[in-house]
Amino acid sequence: MKLLHIDSSILGAGSVSRTLSAAIVAAQTAQHTGLDIVYRDLAAQPLDHLTGAHLAAGQGATPESAAIAADIASGQAAIEEFLAADIVVIGAPMYNFSISSQLKAWIDRVAVAGRTFRYTENGPEGLAGGKTVIIASSRGGFYGEGTPAAGMDHQETYLKGLFGFLGVTDIRFIRAEGVALGGEARGKSLETAQGEILKLAA
Repeated sequence: MKLLHIDSSILGAGSVSRTLSAAIVAAQTAQHTGLDIVYRDLAAQPLDHLTGAHLAAGQGATPESAAIAADIASGQAAIEEFLAADIVVIGAPMYNFSISSQLKAWIDRVAVAGRTFRYTENGPEGLAGGKTVIIASSRGGFYGEGTPAAGMDHQETYLKGLFGFLGVTDIRFIRAEGVALGGEARGKSLETAQGEILKLAA
């Protein structure tokens, strides 16, 4: 089996989502003997955001620079990693009610018509099914269903919709909320999330 591990937090060692994604990968490694792991740190080695030059090259034009050519190659590697993975673990913190721009840049490379989805007479069809996506979600406040701020959640709702569009039906969230509300709240939230990780691997 192959596992793709993605981190997208800009906070380094202080990141809650990185702590959780690493714990998820460790639990999956213990559960699946011989797991082949590919790691991509989108903060340390970000993909460029798409530009007109990227789109032109995608339509057959010669890349206008060596840098664009190298970034296109990195984008091709990203989609191949995603398609090859049986399990995808993503560290996805909430930034300003949504995902990090680094993670969005990666998504723009893997959400590609003809590769991970296609349009048919009956509407769009996902082509990337058959895999499990586990998202380590961290949030400074509380945005779950029934909370006053639930309508501001454009992080988990977006990721669930996006991967569903790509054909993934097994999407799981390990969530740590309220991590910006002080040390006690952060510790309790991490403890709860760690317990959910153990249940996930059981």
